[in-house]
Amino acid sequence: MSTIRNKVQLIGNVGREPEIENLESGKKLAKFSVATNESYKNGNGERITDTQWHNIVAWGKTAELVEKYINKGKEVGIEGKLTNRSWDDKDGNKRYITEVVCNELLLMGK
Repeated sequence: MSTIRNKVQLIGNVGREPEIENLESGKKLAKFSVATNESYKNGNGERITDTQWHNIVAWGKTAELVEKYINKGKEVGIEGKLTNRSWDDKDGNKRYITEVVCNELLLMGK
């Protein structure tokens, strides 16, 4: 069971063009968002679509694949782990974010 700890699998559409950063260390970093949709019928029989947005981070070779092949609207499969981090913004306010660190990327569709 230890192999499924902190494991996330998503299939969704890229919400914005990936941001690519080349770090001083020579590593590459890619950041983008993915939207996942779930549909259901409410009590009145109306079809409701619930969209969830996920922040994705990819490093190294995976980031290079993102840079080459991923753009807004593309359907992708993501496998990775959840991470939380915090920082202080320019006004000194504490900010928090939850991200999926992508270690497997699957290009879906055409």
